[in-house]
Amino acid sequence: MSNLHSINHAYSISDFREIAKRKLPKGLFEFIDRGNDDEIAMQENIEALARIKLVSRVLTDVSKRNLSIELLGKQQALPFAIGPTGSAGLTWFEGEIALAKAAAKLGIPFTLATGSMTAMERVVSEAGGTLWFQLYLWPDRSLSHQLVRRASAAGYDALVFTVDTPVAPGREYNLRNGFVIPFQFTRHNVIDVLKHPGWLLGVIGKYLSHSGLPKYANFPEHMQTKITALPMGRSMATNESMSWEDLKELRKIWPRKLIVKGIQHPEDAKLAIHYGADAIVVSNHGGRVLDSSPATIDILPRIVEHVNQQATILIDGGFRRGSDIIKALALGADAVLLGRAPLYGTASAGQTGAERVLGLYKNEIDRVLGLIGCQDVNDLNPSYLFTK
Repeated sequence: MSNLHSINHAYSISDFREIAKRKLPKGLFEFIDRGNDDEIAMQENIEALARIKLVSRVLTDVSKRNLSIELLGKQQALPFAIGPTGSAGLTWFEGEIALAKAAAKLGIPFTLATGSMTAMERVVSEAGGTLWFQLYLWPDRSLSHQLVRRASAAGYDALVFTVDTPVAPGREYNLRNGFVIPFQFTRHNVIDVLKHPGWLLGVIGKYLSHSGLPKYANFPEHMQTKITALPMGRSMATNESMSWEDLKELRKIWPRKLIVKGIQHPEDAKLAIHYGADAIVVSNHGGRVLDSSPATIDILPRIVEHVNQQATILIDGGFRRGSDIIKALALGADAVLLGRAPLYGTASAGQTGAERVLGLYKNEIDRVLGLIGCQDVNDLNPSYLFTK
């Protein structure tokens, strides 16, 4: 691992993680890479997927394998999408555009986060492809509704409403690293940044030469503060008063597909559908919020049973291999959202690195399909899983 110096020698997500770790300042890397509290939920996501085993069916013709699916009424080339990650624009200069272009090239959706550094309209015009917009609901609902209407006018195909963060998580490592909002300069993190001149010049330096320090480009204009300033005052805070009525209101103003992200309980899945969701994401925020939450892959079967094909089901959390995606599809998920891994690729080499990471998933899914004797990802079902 320590000998990795370029993506030409990166053959797994773990390899790209090592390159990203070397290229990024510690505070930024840990913000992307780590979980919350004791990081039990993050690790459990990974370990729960590892506990599931695949069973091969033999003497079946797998010479023509299909990886494409229909998701939310649109055909796409692969059974996964890129989930919202607000730090993409800090891993690479205009990293959101790089990541969106990679997604478009691979034929999958890209989700732009509320806290991104690139204006949503630029992502549409410069990247194209299938684009989703992720929403954190601010206490001032009118500001959030303005943002939703703006995303609609820009042509985003779906709205992803994140509902699992009513209060802020702990993440002590961010405090130790000074990686908080607003960003705090300390002797420790200044030295750390200076030890990463490639990132300082290639990312921050480029922003400074183009438009100044990165800012929250999709906030209302009077709130587009730099990352070193506190944005929006109290209206930036997490929203402790969110309710199902908020989803009902979003359904009224959003004209296209509506996805609710952060579902863990079957009853919440049914309520999301009742209030207008077209899709749900089974998610524990990558283990970054409630550290005692169960692994998402363990929750999935109950959610699938209760939803009973009334809505599209996506899932995220710990998917580091193509075989992990195969397991989720076999358990009833319609597609998987990827978070950290595409960021590792973007941090490593921008659009090229992101394409390489997505290509790893594509190749692994294709290979595993052949090894288990399945011609089509749409034919995956629990019979391909080993149960004791």
